[in-house]
Amino acid sequence: MHGEYIENDHSVIFSLDFHQMQSYFIFEFNILTNKGALMKEFTDVALNAAKDAGATFADMRIVEERQNRVYVERKSLKLIDETESSGYCVRVLIDGAWGFASNTKLTRDEVAKTAERAAVIAKASAKVPKEIPAVMAPEAKHIDTRVGPCEEDPFAVPNAEKAELLLNCTNAMLSQPNIVMAYGYLQFIKLHRIIANTDGSYLDLTNYFANPMLNCYAVDAGESQSRGFQGGAKQAGFEFIRHIDLEANAAKWAEEALLKCRAEDTPRGIMDLVLDPMHLALTMHESVGHPTELDRILGWEANMAGRSFVKPEMVGNYKYGSDVVNFTANNVLEGGLGSWFYDDDGVELYSFPMVKDGMLVNLGCTRETAPIIGWEKSNGCCRSDGFDKPPINRIPNLYMEPGTDDNLSPDDLIAGVDKGVYIEGMGSFSIDQMRNNFQFGGDMFWMIENGRKTKPLKKVTYQAQTTQFWNSCDAVAGKKWWQPHGVMNCGKGEPMQVMRMTHGASWTRFRNIAVGGAQL
Repeated sequence: MHGEYIENDHSVIFSLDFHQMQSYFIFEFNILTNKGALMKEFTDVALNAAKDAGATFADMRIVEERQNRVYVERKSLKLIDETESSGYCVRVLIDGAWGFASNTKLTRDEVAKTAERAAVIAKASAKVPKEIPAVMAPEAKHIDTRVGPCEEDPFAVPNAEKAELLLNCTNAMLSQPNIVMAYGYLQFIKLHRIIANTDGSYLDLTNYFANPMLNCYAVDAGESQSRGFQGGAKQAGFEFIRHIDLEANAAKWAEEALLKCRAEDTPRGIMDLVLDPMHLALTMHESVGHPTELDRILGWEANMAGRSFVKPEMVGNYKYGSDVVNFTANNVLEGGLGSWFYDDDGVELYSFPMVKDGMLVNLGCTRETAPIIGWEKSNGCCRSDGFDKPPINRIPNLYMEPGTDDNLSPDDLIAGVDKGVYIEGMGSFSIDQMRNNFQFGGDMFWMIENGRKTKPLKKVTYQAQTTQFWNSCDAVAGKKWWQPHGVMNCGKGEPMQVMRMTHGASWTRFRNIAVGGAQL
């Protein structure tokens, strides 16, 4: 038996080779069993060794991650796995240079050796001339223990129940005409972090994540089209899966996949768009989230997903969008995938504006990147996806604020369009290496004519330049239509780190955007 699971930005790929149609994987890792006071002893050993080696700053992260995945395809169970991993890392700053080392052997001797190894690396790195030596922005000392929202422990729910739920969904999809493929996936993560640093902070933090996926493909009229659940992930337990009720909507999504096959291609031209929250999650992720990462702006991140057109001097002076466009970075958002209480720099998380009345007013930064542009404090955007990788500058929970008119509805937005396209959900996209020029598709499309949705469309894309697009926004529906969308697979860095965050929006209208049918 063989199974491979690969994650990258906005996709999940399963490569499966099973001798039987139903298989059960159990991956056994070293499980961290020492708790409480012993953990504090280990962190003291690491930090003392780092200080003895000359560190001006050091931290230790002990990380446990438990994960459960269930995957079904058509009418068969394809994968169940339970994994647990644990380890720790020590990060050391000496003479303006970093050293980093990780280990899975948690003993006093090994912890000391790991810290000493990180110090050796830092001293070697310090010999390389650098334009700007690394310094850490100050942060208060924090002693805290926190557990994220989880009403129903997903690891206590039998895998058989999870598989039955998914199979009920795929069977409902396959019962519809012309559906040739259906698959479902559930992923649950429990992340436990202990963070200690030479500022005196000691943090014990636990978060739960639930990630559902359901999709199907229809073939008809010479076309193949897909449709499925687009609600995203959430920081929660199994109660989130019960709340979204995938089974109740499975047949509807299958019907819409077939509807897309029979739909017309979109007309080409300059027209208006009404975009739903799920669709906007991806658009803002790529055209607002990534461009405002300070490490990307500084040129530290280029190979994975390009650099950024944004410059530090634009903050407070650059019209990113129209007056109705407001983006908030909120790492204390309830259920947000980036709501980790503290980031991996030990910064207590909070909410701050990114774009206010269309004006760029902030950037996502870390304790290392903030001082480079003269800022005194990090806003808590430093995270790592595992014990064996150093933390880097990441997108926070970032969302578009709802409109100020609480009664303005999606139907009102549509009523104000003579000719345009209504887009639901995420689809294909591309964006240039400076995060400036882009093209986005979606998951479901409708023609708007004379203020009404008239007919389904397929293969729709629109093209724009980032700030031209956001400045074309003229209306945002009220807060009762605001919805979050959790992204589990944002890729960045080399070696690749996969991170999660939540976006959100209300239905939103854009004027005079170039729209055309994608040639697929």
